[in-house]
Amino acid sequence: MNKKIAIIGGGNLGTAIAEGLIQSGFVHPDHIIVTKRNIRTLTGLEERGVLVSDKNQEAVRYADLVILAVKPFQVDDILHHLKDDFREKTQVLVSVVTGVSIEHIASCLGRKVPIVRAMPNTAIAIQESMTCIAARHVSEEQMQYVHDLFAQLGKVVRIEEKLMDAATVLGACGTAFAMRYIRANIQGGIEIGFDAATANLIAAQTVKGASELLLKKGTHPEQEIDKVTTPKGCTIAGLNEMEHQGFSSSLIKGLVASYEKIAKD
Repeated sequence: MNKKIAIIGGGNLGTAIAEGLIQSGFVHPDHIIVTKRNIRTLTGLEERGVLVSDKNQEAVRYADLVILAVKPFQVDDILHHLKDDFREKTQVLVSVVTGVSIEHIASCLGRKVPIVRAMPNTAIAIQESMTCIAARHVSEEQMQYVHDLFAQLGKVVRIEEKLMDAATVLGACGTAFAMRYIRANIQGGIEIGFDAATANLIAAQTVKGASELLLKKGTHPEQEIDKVTTPKGCTIAGLNEMEHQGFSSSLIKGLVASYEKIAKD
């Protein structure tokens, strides 16, 4: 790929995207420019051939595709200073900023710039993200390029923008929910006899394997559950006790609470 990519915001997410793109070979390091006020923290990327700068305008002028990876409260000010540097129709802006709509971004720019919203999660750092993307006034060719870009960093699904808040809860907050389940699993493992390191390994690999079963076989969770729940067995005894304690309903209520928090704010 010969397109040049600018990442405005060299924080955890911005640098993770850059590192994933380099590692995948999707783009050559010197076709990426990452900006941050303190570029000394970007030394690692610079040593790998990535261009770094503390000038956002310079980055936008350089790139064919711009990834906006800043805090929500910074968006208006940054776009206000950059709006005259964007090229209409041919230059794509991809926002990975939580809770900022395409309409809001477009109003800040005041120009006909193709805009894509993307919601990755923290597993993007190891190229295992679940990224949801939505767009408006973007050509199919441009959308396909954005899809291919994030496909280097994990799984990608196109959704309607109205589902972006829900995607944030299920795909991004969901990482924390899954981690909390794994933590509880580890604690239980210690209680029944394992040391912490061994319990951690078993719990994490078991969850990874369960996820891969669903992704690779395309089955429903209940189909895989049925395979390990023998009559009068220990699995069904454990599942029933968890359900008696509100396991599934607690998870669902947690998801809904997170969604309502986003919707309210």
